[in-house]
Amino acid sequence: MAHNFNQVPNRRNPVRVNKWNYYPRDVLPLWVADMDFQAPKPILDALHKAVDHGVLGYELPSLALKETVAARMERLHSWKVDPEAVIATTGVVSGLNLAGRAFCTSRRGYLVQTPVYNEFHTIKDNLSIPKLDAPLREWRRKGFIDYEIDWDVFEKQVRKAGVFLLCNPHNPVGKIYSRRDLLRMAHLCIENDVVIVSDEIHSELLLDDNRFTTMASLSKEIANHTVTLIAPSKTFNVPGLFCGFAIIPSPELRARYERVVDQLRMHVNSMGLFAAQAAFSGKCDPWLADLRAHLTGNRDALIAYVREYFPEVNLTRPQATYLAWLDCREWVRSGRIEGSPFDFFLKEAKVALAAGHIYGPGLQTFVRLNFGCTRSTLMQALERMRKAIYR
Repeated sequence: MAHNFNQVPNRRNPVRVNKWNYYPRDVLPLWVADMDFQAPKPILDALHKAVDHGVLGYELPSLALKETVAARMERLHSWKVDPEAVIATTGVVSGLNLAGRAFCTSRRGYLVQTPVYNEFHTIKDNLSIPKLDAPLREWRRKGFIDYEIDWDVFEKQVRKAGVFLLCNPHNPVGKIYSRRDLLRMAHLCIENDVVIVSDEIHSELLLDDNRFTTMASLSKEIANHTVTLIAPSKTFNVPGLFCGFAIIPSPELRARYERVVDQLRMHVNSMGLFAAQAAFSGKCDPWLADLRAHLTGNRDALIAYVREYFPEVNLTRPQATYLAWLDCREWVRSGRIEGSPFDFFLKEAKVALAAGHIYGPGLQTFVRLNFGCTRSTLMQALERMRKAIYR
């Protein structure tokens, strides 16, 4: 492996508040979804060049950047995108909220598939619009959890929505939706005049040899009903630069979306634009290939450890992302954990995970674990958790 992801910079700094400083110094942070790795050199070079130039004035998304984004979509997904369909946003989370403002009403809100990324849930409060749930159906086998679409519930709920927020690959369960499922969801949305907003921020963080299909590539009709949200932030570990893109082929949907962007003055950080150009140019792809191998190894090490030392715990085997989803309900039932697993591991193991309840109702016994770290950090955290449970 050309790039070493087991050596990382020290992120502890008393004057900063980040993943490593949010909790006390004795806590290992496996919670918020950023990785511990330096960004690829082509991105750092682009940022150094901008700083060395010395003028940090206003920047607008250039045609060259939009062409780079469009070219990446064609290279990765064989999806031809008009560069004019690319709109810069301050990130995927803001892109989701912009879509809610553009396409939802007080009567027709948005549909989500729980458990799902916590920011999907907050949109209802931000915009005072209804949220509809179509919970994924959970099944378990030999210690693993998987999820599938409950089509009866989905078909019922989609009729009431203005927007369907698709999370693909799915956060927190790491699922990549099949082409067959995507087609069926898309056709149900089109039949009910529902705009599809597809959060594909993790679409390049593929584990093993898994493949990903972007929703809008399935047909021109589907593309014209879809807003695709992407960003270099998760893939290339630059989330703090707050730059993402909404790709909207439909001129009518794009005009509505852009109107909200202009109203809210959602100007993108110039450094984010420079980083995105380097990230999507292809120059960082060798780094990305090595990253995927490292993350796949971390996932496998995590699963092996859980199977050997935590046989009571069920967990996902993510197909993408650097996020694992663990259910600790047997520890709660047996009394090994009192209260929530999140609180227990933070207090007793000094390991910060993400609490399950923020991803939807009835998930209090779950935690999300970020394995986008060095192997030693991951194993140290698991050892702390084991000692806390079996003390």
